[in-house]
Amino acid sequence: MSQGPHGASGEAENSEHLSNEASTLDGLETEDAESEIATLPELPPGIFIPVPGKTPRRRTRWPDAIDVIFEKDPACKSIFEALLYQGLWAILFHRISHALYKKHVPFVPRLISQIARALTGGIEIHPGAQIGKRFFIDHGAGVVIGETAIIGDNVMLYHQVTLGATGWWRPSPFRSKQKRHPTIEDDVTIGVGAAILGPITIGKGSKVGAMTLVLETVPPNSVVVSKPAELLVKQGETLEKHQELTQGWNGTDPWEMDYQI
Repeated sequence: MSQGPHGASGEAENSEHLSNEASTLDGLETEDAESEIATLPELPPGIFIPVPGKTPRRRTRWPDAIDVIFEKDPACKSIFEALLYQGLWAILFHRISHALYKKHVPFVPRLISQIARALTGGIEIHPGAQIGKRFFIDHGAGVVIGETAIIGDNVMLYHQVTLGATGWWRPSPFRSKQKRHPTIEDDVTIGVGAAILGPITIGKGSKVGAMTLVLETVPPNSVVVSKPAELLVKQGETLEKHQELTQGWNGTDPWEMDYQI
């Protein structure tokens, strides 16, 4: 059935009206989103939150202890490679020793931890340490985690990290029960060679740089780095002013701080 010119023009006007309304709504939503973003607190220097991708990482079918290896180490290509990671075996041995430790079984938990140390290249985790889910030690070697250390979920350590104690010589009637080692909250990354000593707390989401000595509590979402190397002689000539080798971070590109972790 044919339509007259008035009917066709009426439909065109309605379509145009609906299109205008949709454009107006889109504009309002965009303005609302921008105003909401403007009210968010400003991130401190060195903190960078990446924009989520359109296709987030798909979880593997393996348990957390293995899945986290694929998530945090792009060098791991297969389950067979994942099974070679010393950090994986260290945490598996620790789960067993910690369960026995909580049941007050004598000697055996320490024996298991020492066997694990010998098999994993020097990853020594005391059976009393409390470790959360998705814990990952990359390049596992020379890691020390003390008896009263508490580690949250999704924490990553690089090699030669120490979570130790201070002041063993201080007299105290409750020395065997007091907390002597640090607490590491969720989503923390600790760089190679870092030493975190004493009953302090590293706040959630923080990063501790390579070779950093931390003796005080660090607030959440913080970045702590050590003093970098200094260039004293350049091309055979002594520099009047020592030059810090900081990879040229200028304070405007927070992602560059990641290279110090």
